Amino acid sequence: MKTYKSFDEIDYDLNRLSLEKQIAWEEIKGLKNDFQEDMKPLNWVNTGLKFAGKYGVLVLLKKLIRR
Repeated sequence: MKTYKSFDEIDYDLNRLSLEKQIAWEEIKGLKNDFQEDMKPLNWVNTGLKFAGKYGVLVLLKKLIRR
């Protein structure tokens, strides 16, 4: 436990903790927005197309190697 010697030290720590709380809250809001953006259907389709493209290239390479 911290021992304070003046009210200025208490005010300083309270202000610092308040700012840390505000920063943490803004980070949470940013994460929420990122999550909402990731859950949009267009992003799911885009991810699916990337996967299908990579899988298609692998299948094509396998067919070329077997010949």
